[in-house]
Amino acid sequence: MSGSNEHDTFITPQILLKAYSLGLFPMAEKADDPTIFWVEPEFRGVMPLDAFHIPRSLKKEVRRGTYDITVNQAFDTVVKACAEPAPGREETWINDPIRMLYNELHEIGHAHSVEAWYEDQLVGGLYGVSLGRAFFGESMFSRRTNASKVALVHLVERLKERGFVLLDTQFTNEHLTQFGTIEIPRAEYEVLLEAALEETAEFN
Repeated sequence: MSGSNEHDTFITPQILLKAYSLGLFPMAEKADDPTIFWVEPEFRGVMPLDAFHIPRSLKKEVRRGTYDITVNQAFDTVVKACAEPAPGREETWINDPIRMLYNELHEIGHAHSVEAWYEDQLVGGLYGVSLGRAFFGESMFSRRTNASKVALVHLVERLKERGFVLLDTQFTNEHLTQFGTIEIPRAEYEVLLEAALEETAEFN
């Protein structure tokens, strides 16, 4: 499947959900590129929910309650923040068509955000897609130390409480591996995905 800048006529929320069910997800080359292309990695990042590891310093941060955590209260603001350049991430793959698509998914209950607030200011968060008993993590941002990590801890707790069995991180990096994220071959991922889609869990 190739990219297209004809968002309204080509990629709909239903097509996007179908793509996720097949192991695909969309990206753009950069924020000002209007086109979208599909990605299907040979190796996939997965965060096993039953082996989620919280570093000791982060456990202390969570216990201190530094950040107020909400869910689905500022979805578009979180997506926009994830799309902004940041140190070590000067380019982003989130363009306007992607932002529009995920807002549409949010409106029909398949895209969600977790927000971290400090003194009534949004300082971190993440968003992703739920389908069946799978959650596909898309992006996260942080404007204060550990804000996005605390949001991730709350996401994992929520997924476990609600019966989700797959947390897909798409890729792996040093930030994610500290929590236990592993990389698995596509064929192994497809087996996990198929099992996760056999039943439905409610994120909200």
